[in-house]
Amino acid sequence: MNPLLEQVIAAHGGLDRWKAFTSVRARVSGGGALWQLKGQPGVLDDVVTTADLHRQVASTAPFGEPGLRSVVTPERVAIEAAATGATVEVRAHPRRAFAGHDVTTPWDRLHLAYFNGYAMWNYLTEPFLLARPGFQVREGAPHHEDGEVWRPLEVTFPDDVATHSRRQTYYVDDQGYVRRHDYVSEVLGPDAPVAAHYGFDHEVVDGIVVPTRRLIYLTDGQGNPDKGTVIVSIDLRDIAFAQG
Repeated sequence: MNPLLEQVIAAHGGLDRWKAFTSVRARVSGGGALWQLKGQPGVLDDVVTTADLHRQVASTAPFGEPGLRSVVTPERVAIEAAATGATVEVRAHPRRAFAGHDVTTPWDRLHLAYFNGYAMWNYLTEPFLLARPGFQVREGAPHHEDGEVWRPLEVTFPDDVATHSRRQTYYVDDQGYVRRHDYVSEVLGPDAPVAAHYGFDHEVVDGIVVPTRRLIYLTDGQGNPDKGTVIVSIDLRDIAFAQG
């Protein structure tokens, strides 16, 4: 394993502890400018997301209206009745449904469900998912920000993981915590800028370190975030890991 990734995983609780769990559940408050822009305000204001830790499956409820939930895998997105599992709407190969989109293209609720589902699965399983087979990881040149020096982990994701973009960069502080995470949300279109995703307020939950507040900004061509506009905010509470 890459030495910096090994340090990061140890700082977040270690692989042995992570492998003891099968899923994580959290109450999520989602905000930011993106949801209004996409015609989906309020849907993620107060929801519960559950993610399988060892295969890419994520569910969010309520989704859009009481009694409904979203269920997302890399090749399928569905809106279901939470009580029975009956399918209300479904879309196979959901990534293809973003073809021709740009940043201002409105989304339907299956677009939103897919984006939210794959993104939250990535966030809730980081940094441990980077140790899975198929990930390519290398350390980049030191990054200077806010008077600190962060070590970049430059990561190429495998094709079978639904994520924002194949190439992403995680910036690691002296504690081994990921302080910033850069990527392009490709579903927003070919002209989407790089996003700078910051994690704060780390808490230890069942032995795993979790950033409980996240703020995401867009960057200019030089990698500088525009902190005047929060594109997405994510606050987590009532986090719990489960075994079996």
